[in-house]
Amino acid sequence: MIDIKFIRENVELVKENCTNRNVTVDIDRLLALDETRRGLQQEIDDLKSVRNATSKGKPSEEDIAAMKELGEKIKRIEGDFKSVEPEYLDHLLLVPNLTHPDSPIGGESDFVVVEERGTVPTFSFDPKDHEAIMTDLDLLDFERGAKVAGSKFYYVKNDAVRLNQALLNYGMDVLEKHGYTLLETPDLAKDQILEASGFNPRGAESQTYKIEETDLNLIGTAEITVLGYHADEVLDLSAGPKKYAALSHCYRREAGSYGRESKGLYRVHQFTKLEMFIFCKPEESEALHTELLNIEKEICDGLGLAYRVIDIPTGDLGGPAYRKYDLEAWMTMKEGEDKYGEITSTSNCTDYQARRLNIKHKEGESKPEFVHTLNGTAIVLSRFPIAIVEQYQNEDGTVTVPEVLRKYMGKDIIGV
Repeated sequence: MIDIKFIRENVELVKENCTNRNVTVDIDRLLALDETRRGLQQEIDDLKSVRNATSKGKPSEEDIAAMKELGEKIKRIEGDFKSVEPEYLDHLLLVPNLTHPDSPIGGESDFVVVEERGTVPTFSFDPKDHEAIMTDLDLLDFERGAKVAGSKFYYVKNDAVRLNQALLNYGMDVLEKHGYTLLETPDLAKDQILEASGFNPRGAESQTYKIEETDLNLIGTAEITVLGYHADEVLDLSAGPKKYAALSHCYRREAGSYGRESKGLYRVHQFTKLEMFIFCKPEESEALHTELLNIEKEICDGLGLAYRVIDIPTGDLGGPAYRKYDLEAWMTMKEGEDKYGEITSTSNCTDYQARRLNIKHKEGESKPEFVHTLNGTAIVLSRFPIAIVEQYQNEDGTVTVPEVLRKYMGKDIIGV
């Protein structure tokens, strides 16, 4: 969340930022609640100060009666404070992070293409999409997935299982080389952690699966569980930032996604992902955001994929992100001229998440300050297989295995 003191001192900037990010939040109401809340807190503090001063020495009967009356007054004001607090927090938590000054302003289609990498394949035959290729090769079964768990669940079969494991092993090797610590996280997180991460929209737009009669939720990304890993801690970053490569299953309701491109594996309810996550000093986060982007490019370059890097516009940023880049791979499944689909993203969330979960660092005798948090996709086993299968497909229906994966797969061709 944003520091309320910053909001008080930069009202118009915060309002403009909300407008640019298409976020509706009543900043004036927030500030009114803040003023009421601070006034009540001051009354409570003043009365407690009087009570503490009066309690010194042996009290008379009149003092005891006055103290009782004072205590009841404090209790009433504390009740007023508690009644204001929920609405205040609801408004404060809606305020999105500030935005990098170089982020393009606009809606979903106003992204800026930073660069294009790799060579878009050309085919001497009519190429198929990944669902057709993988169904023909008996690599996917959506029909039985729907029978067992519902629409957009699926079974992965045969060489597709090995392809998935090869991708994970390849990704982990790359990340370990860059000094990232491997983690395998829980698939569940408490409401508090989800709320702090910024992944808990309410109502019809909620993307999470809630576990009934508990405060637990199935996670949509390991970003949530890694963020919670250091909740309420003061980190020692003297030896450098803490970098994690986190493996988890991911579950998403995909509420509100109807009408978007959702063919095959592109938009599903369950998948596995290898996620990068960093806790760092504030002055390091911009450089580390570039590092995450470069690692994502290294992974995709190693796979020989054709893709582009885009700078995400303000209106398409999630609440926690200060700046975000996506890597979009070329895909035959995409209709029209713009045949690119997201396969990774990386975000600098500055201190927005750390402030919510009270994650700080301390140097020497200096006062602890909130860390910055960053995240980035290394491998995701829904989108990466799409790009590989569609870009490496052959006329006979087989798929060539990218060279870097062959030592993990133990074969060069899928389908023979």
